[in-house]
Amino acid sequence: MGLTLKDVASGAGLSIGFISQVERELTIPSLSSLASISRVLQTHLTEFLSPPPAGTPHTRSHKRDIYSVSEGSLNYERLSAKFPGSVLNSVIVHEPPGHRSEPIRHEGEELFFILSGSITVEVDDEVTILNAGDTIHFDSMRRHSSWNHTSEPVAMLHVCTMDVFGDGPQDADKPGNRAGHDDNNKN
Repeated sequence: MGLTLKDVASGAGLSIGFISQVERELTIPSLSSLASISRVLQTHLTEFLSPPPAGTPHTRSHKRDIYSVSEGSLNYERLSAKFPGSVLNSVIVHEPPGHRSEPIRHEGEELFFILSGSITVEVDDEVTILNAGDTIHFDSMRRHSSWNHTSEPVAMLHVCTMDVFGDGPQDADKPGNRAGHDDNNKN
């Protein structure tokens, strides 16, 4: 496509260094980062990942597929369905000890509800430690990242308006129809 690392990073709301590490397979992007990168590359998310289909409007805990971008990375359980007009996407994220997500900005909004464990969340320059039962809700255009600063796994409900499954309206996947542009290219 003739895009530079800077073009992809800027369009995805990520740093140049992070895009370089993904390209060289030195790091594994989160679901949100992978969705942002696929939009810039005008490639459907399913080219990189096979998330479970939307399915029915309800899920059963013992029947949900657990999937990941790569072995040893974050694991996800899809909770949300897809229907005309739906905008919410939700997963249970299982984050291993020590995992640190890449700082990112993108369109929409997010809510984290900690089911078990403890996690550090940074939104712009505000650092918050969340424990089981705690929540955070923020505008996703604010640079954000998380870090499992403990030696125990974390499970959290993640709800967002970004299409992290690649099954939203087709025109939402086009680069011109999304926000997330960051000219600073800083972590």
